[in-house]
Amino acid sequence: MDYTQFMIDNKLKIARITCGNLTQAEVAQKVGCSRQTINSIENNKFIPSVELALRIARLLNARVEDIFFLPQV
Repeated sequence: MDYTQFMIDNKLKIARITCGNLTQAEVAQKVGCSRQTINSIENNKFIPSVELALRIARLLNARVEDIFFLPQV
């Protein structure tokens, strides 16, 4: 099975910096995960659950689709 079709891209780093210049640790603490998880999401090594994506979007006052999206094929 080709798992590359399940990848999503994100603008999390840009969003957290433009929304108050938050650190990875601050975002993690506010959404209830580890700093390593936020780092992995930003580096496209981890796809967040729907719940975590929604929590991140709410924190950054953005829509989920403004932060997470499917890459162009």
